[in-house]
Amino acid sequence: MQYANKGDVELDGKGLRIGIVQARFNADITDALAKACRDELAALGVGDADIDHVRVPGALEVPVALQGLAERNCYHALIALGCIIRGETYHFELVANESGACVSRVALDYRIPIANAILTTENLEQAVARQSEKGRDAARVAVEMARLLASLQ
Repeated sequence: MQYANKGDVELDGKGLRIGIVQARFNADITDALAKACRDELAALGVGDADIDHVRVPGALEVPVALQGLAERNCYHALIALGCIIRGETYHFELVANESGACVSRVALDYRIPIANAILTTENLEQAVARQSEKGRDAARVAVEMARLLASLQ
């Protein structure tokens, strides 16, 4: 069995069903993530009717919504979008660590690829600098991993 190396992966989203869960907290950032992600999915051939996009209050709520989508058993991949900016308390570490671990757990428990684009940054400037590229990257990861998992079955 041969696996593609970076650079020679053909990303074809035609026929894929994708679920997106977006945190509303830090909405300016997460809206930009979502726009970049959806634009890239469209460029990769994923039809608008094949995308379900739900919004939740914050990053800690993203995994449970991903789990709800995964339980439907109709998606080829899921995408997690959010933004956690470090503050003055331990809350940043709690939200960043727990949301990341729970996103991974849902992916493993349901055997579904999840592109995790929950930004964890030191400040707003870092989040703004990453919002568009991470949104596009999440779309590419979702399509690539959906195709990879299909090829392994």
